[in-house]
Amino acid sequence: MSVSIIIVEDNKSLQQLLNNIINDNESFFCAGICSSAEEALELVPEILPDVVLMDIGLPGMNGIECVKKLKPLCPGVDFMMCTIYDEDEKVFEALEAGANAYILKSTGAEEMHTAIADLVNGGSPMSSDIARKVVQSFQRRTDVKKEYGITAREEEILGLLSKGLIYKEVADRLSISVKTMKKHIYNIYEKMHVHSKVEAVNKFLGNK
Repeated sequence: MSVSIIIVEDNKSLQQLLNNIINDNESFFCAGICSSAEEALELVPEILPDVVLMDIGLPGMNGIECVKKLKPLCPGVDFMMCTIYDEDEKVFEALEAGANAYILKSTGAEEMHTAIADLVNGGSPMSSDIARKVVQSFQRRTDVKKEYGITAREEEILGLLSKGLIYKEVADRLSISVKTMKKHIYNIYEKMHVHSKVEAVNKFLGNK
């Protein structure tokens, strides 16, 4: 059985390169190419491919927002971020949005073939640099939780604040009142010995 793949990439040269890599493997075929998230929102639900190779830095809507919108519409489709971005924030935003895999554009053809095969067989492949960042971030956050006695709810709040949400947005996301949110913030500041949101988030992320 052939694996159908849609490419979402705005760079024409990379579109062709990815298309060639896919079609060089007899088990895969390119079912379509989109130059924007808006195109993908129309084509992916129509074709329902096995895999979508999604760029992040797209014109207009970015790839992470696109995945977030497509995932509920296409629960059987696997999304693989294929991007130049390796920052912790981008990685976790993409995974939270529903991406099943995350590889860098510098990935070679053979490694990409292996990653796609792993993905359709139930795996969650990541470039080695990305996997290391995930592990390191998890370890840093675990250490911070132990050191300061952060609760599960406080960890949720810090995680959302680290993505740039304001207090009201965090309260709305967690279905709590702003007053309750402020109580949690006070407790977090007391436990972590900080005086601002920036300080709390930096400690939570393990930044110096």
